[in-house]
Amino acid sequence: MTPERRLADLLGSAEFARAFTIAVLAAVFGSFTIERLTSTVTLATVIAVLCGVGASVLWVRRAELSPLRLAPSSLVAFLAWALVSLVWTADKSDTAFGWMALFGFAFLAIAVGHVRDTLQTVRALGDTLRILLVLSLAMEILSGILLDMPFGFLGIQGNLALGGPVQGLFGSRNMLGFVAVIALITFVIEWRSQSVTAPLAIPSIALAALLAFLSSSPTVIVLAVAVGVSTVALVIVRHTPRERRGVVQWVLSVLVVIALVAAFILRHAIIRLLDAGSDFSIRATLWNTILDFVSLKPIQGWGWFGPWARGEFPFTYINFLLDDRHQSALNAYFDVMLQLGWAGLVLFLLLGGVAMVRSWLVASARRSVVYAWTPLMLVTLAVDSMFESFTLEGAGWFLLVLCALRAGQSRSWRENIDAAHTGAIPTLHPER
Repeated sequence: MTPERRLADLLGSAEFARAFTIAVLAAVFGSFTIERLTSTVTLATVIAVLCGVGASVLWVRRAELSPLRLAPSSLVAFLAWALVSLVWTADKSDTAFGWMALFGFAFLAIAVGHVRDTLQTVRALGDTLRILLVLSLAMEILSGILLDMPFGFLGIQGNLALGGPVQGLFGSRNMLGFVAVIALITFVIEWRSQSVTAPLAIPSIALAALLAFLSSSPTVIVLAVAVGVSTVALVIVRHTPRERRGVVQWVLSVLVVIALVAAFILRHAIIRLLDAGSDFSIRATLWNTILDFVSLKPIQGWGWFGPWARGEFPFTYINFLLDDRHQSALNAYFDVMLQLGWAGLVLFLLLGGVAMVRSWLVASARRSVVYAWTPLMLVTLAVDSMFESFTLEGAGWFLLVLCALRAGQSRSWRENIDAAHTGAIPTLHPER
């Protein structure tokens, strides 16, 4: 056997696919720690190398892939619009680097989505987050109890003995809370799908819940309520006979609209209940200022940067007006609107919205509980995007692309085109 053949066999093996997936997830969710312990250049190099490996794996597996189903068209459109913003951006180099980061994490999500199925992805994510959460708790214990000193280079303030807030290895309490909720969903799905046993699942769930509580992040409560309500709704739909599911889906949709309207009307009471008045006041002031700048370039925005670039207009001027140091709009939708205009926001909503509808319908129809992971993850991303911009970078963006790809693989117009070429009849397999 030639060396080329042996390399191809290695890249195409299931063992290599699992190792690659674990490496990608570790790099994506550990990106803050990697960057703080080394440098931005090192993180970029790690992501670039993993993209190269992912491209090699996809090339070896090209016979299994359909060009039409390689990536969601809504994702391609969003990436294309972000790239086109190079034409009118104030700093072409920062926009180019911001777009490459956006593309790099998206490509890793596409690679993982094509070499691992949903259950394998959930298992790999569960293993990765278990390790990162254990390390986060260990670092908080070391900083807040054993040494009683902050670890500034990791953003750890050492507040564990005071009951929080803690940041773990994720840079901020809100990011830790976000990751903890993602971990909770993943650990429960692992357990319910019998991928792991109770002796591993229960401590994992307890660990994620503990860190979510210690993060003292107001968004955790909102995310927990949103995921809980979505889970109950999904259970109701899944246990409804197929001939009545359509009616139930519409009823639930109306209830969601009513709940959103009620939440808007009662927003001040909810903010007081969450004791998040100061946080929301800061966000509201920031969003009002952003809208002033959006009105100057409503369609195309100011150009894609991702996290707010230091020294670039309009970000520095917004912070100057507010006498603050915001690194994002603290809202993914406002951030997209500021950087890519209303056109970019429509494409972003299309990317998440189509994925949500597809994944929800698939989870409603298929028997395995593992299909619930994708819509619940998208609910988490959508709700968190109202308070943070995590969905536009790093782990949040990676998960959004992965979920959109997964939803498109299960239910897409491309199935009909592929079937026309192969002579196969696309089916949803409603009872699987």
